Amino acid sequence: MVMRATLGLLLAVTLFCGCSGNRSAVFSISTAPRPGPGVFFVATNGNDAWTGGRATANARQSDGPFATVPRALTAAREFRQSHGTAATICLRGGTHFLSEPLTLKPEDSQLKLVAYGREHPVLSGGRRIAGWHEERMNGRKMWVTEVPEARDGKWFFRELWVNGKRATHARSPNWGYHNVAEALDTSSEWTKGQSRLRFAEGALKAWPSVSNAEVVVMTKWVESRLPVVSVDEAQRIVNFGKRAVFQLATGDPYYVEGAFELLDTPGEWCLEPARGKLFYIPQPNERVNEVEVIAPALTQLVRLEGRPEAGVNVAGITFRGLRFAHSEWNLPGPDAKSGGGWPAPPTEIGGFNQAAVGVPGAVWGEGVRGCVFERCEFSHLGSYGLELARGCQSNRITHCEFADLGAGGIKIGEQAIRQTAAEQSGANEVSGCRIHDGGKMFQSAIGVWIGQSPNNRLTHNLIHDFYYTGISIGWTWGYGPALASNNLVAFNHIHHIGVASDGDGPVLSDMGGIYTLGKQPGTRIVNNLWHDIAGLRYGGWGIYFDEGSSGILAESNVVYRTTHGGFHQHYGETNVVRNNIFAYGRDQQLQRSREEDHLSFSFSNNIVLFDQGVLLGSTWKNERFAMDGNVYWDTRATATPESMRFAKASLEAWRARGHDQHSILTDPLFVAPQNDDFRLKRDSPALKLGFHPIDVRGVGPRP
Repeated sequence: MVMRATLGLLLAVTLFCGCSGNRSAVFSISTAPRPGPGVFFVATNGNDAWTGGRATANARQSDGPFATVPRALTAAREFRQSHGTAATICLRGGTHFLSEPLTLKPEDSQLKLVAYGREHPVLSGGRRIAGWHEERMNGRKMWVTEVPEARDGKWFFRELWVNGKRATHARSPNWGYHNVAEALDTSSEWTKGQSRLRFAEGALKAWPSVSNAEVVVMTKWVESRLPVVSVDEAQRIVNFGKRAVFQLATGDPYYVEGAFELLDTPGEWCLEPARGKLFYIPQPNERVNEVEVIAPALTQLVRLEGRPEAGVNVAGITFRGLRFAHSEWNLPGPDAKSGGGWPAPPTEIGGFNQAAVGVPGAVWGEGVRGCVFERCEFSHLGSYGLELARGCQSNRITHCEFADLGAGGIKIGEQAIRQTAAEQSGANEVSGCRIHDGGKMFQSAIGVWIGQSPNNRLTHNLIHDFYYTGISIGWTWGYGPALASNNLVAFNHIHHIGVASDGDGPVLSDMGGIYTLGKQPGTRIVNNLWHDIAGLRYGGWGIYFDEGSSGILAESNVVYRTTHGGFHQHYGETNVVRNNIFAYGRDQQLQRSREEDHLSFSFSNNIVLFDQGVLLGSTWKNERFAMDGNVYWDTRATATPESMRFAKASLEAWRARGHDQHSILTDPLFVAPQNDDFRLKRDSPALKLGFHPIDVRGVGPRP
């Protein structure tokens, strides 16, 4: 049953927009396992020669916690073999560096990996970099250290964290973007990108270290990471070692990073592999003898490896109060092979065709059943945070935080449609999570991506500051076979999608607060708050039903401040859009972009408020849509009911075509819409028309 609130609408923007990482809320565990059979402790000052049965070392320093998580995992497996029951691994605070991913198998089922009390243990795939000294170079004070593994070709990284914050890979421009001066080698084949472009004067130079640089260029809805091979300054042409995902266009935004000559601003860093040196320009308050610098060394931190095709799964594992940090995934080089459980793109292409879909999770699993991630943090990562791929069912991700992400937050399911139920992913829950500040390396990544996967529940989450889309569901273009049915999206707060809270962007097009694909009978999008969504050239929509989206209910949502409209359906059938508020679209409020013979959607009992743009965008020529019982209001002083247009038609002509017979053109009487307060006054004409008030005080994570 769809929930309908009876209280007046009260926006909770001030309560939730600023919630971007309250660690005390995430790590709110007050008790710790007591020593006993099957309880093993790990501490950064422990010793793998000890028994691991104590949380602290004894007075004689002869026994205490283990030093490493792999040693504790070995002890847990031995305990299970001898006692027949699963163990608990309790991590003390501090950073636990992993030399390889922690791999959990079906025989590890029911294991618990938990934080000790209120302490904050970190499972890190990075390495500390020390040995810094100060030098003056190019008139600037820099810190310099040796990284011999880089010189030997054994270690290369594109991310760095200094005192717990992501440092900026030396880039140009320092803020904002260059624009492609001319797209070369264009053709009618838009899906095939180019391997060179012409740049504006001064944007690039044939610097001595230019072959260390990458150009990250955004076109349509994807980014392409393109390694620089050479620069012709006279012709203003840069040549790449990969080609762009799609055909580039003149004006596309891009930036350059990784060349030593771009190192010019406090907080920036650069690795020079040939010299085996790492450079960093310190912030004014940083001291060389007090700094902690961590670079990523692992692609993944945890792998849960079940075999769902054989009915052998990793089941019932609990992760509580842990933080997963410092991993990095890069596009494969020319000699790379696909592996690791995720699809690699062709090595000559600099990215993926949508959603950075091939970038894996730092924590990754297949054949994962009934596992729980509770009050965990996934941050300082170069990929997606968590991926539940093939055969992952009935798992819970609750009250976790995903932040500072190279790609997106969570991936559920796969691109492929699995034919057997055991290999299909579904019935997973993501609730009470804060997912924000993604796309640091792969701008097209998603807050929560659900592929061919049914029966999942996304409730009470806060998602913000992604460059592409907040939530994406489905992976079938058109009306073909699809599995993403019966998914629930309810009481979520999604904002600053496409454009960041700090004003960065938009750099991509064709996105939404929520984006859907394919047939999805039973999928419900109800009681969510969506706002501040922006596309570059087109496509900053709130609720976006793309190719073949069908059988979806969108009800009792509040959507406002979008660049291209609160609602857009490209094409689909039997969708129901009712009892929503759509306000303050820039270019249009509602959009329909394909004529079809069947009913596209029904649109009833909604309120549409605007002060710029048009009411209806794109094509409304045939009558295969149903609209009635709505309130429309254009607040511009020159607008009158007589002047309002429905796809260039007057209301009278529009009604003659059979639409909006009972709709009204009047002020809905919100309390203070200019201040994002969309509560309805008691005498609102919308209430008299049958509109049910929407109470969004409960959106986002609950205490």
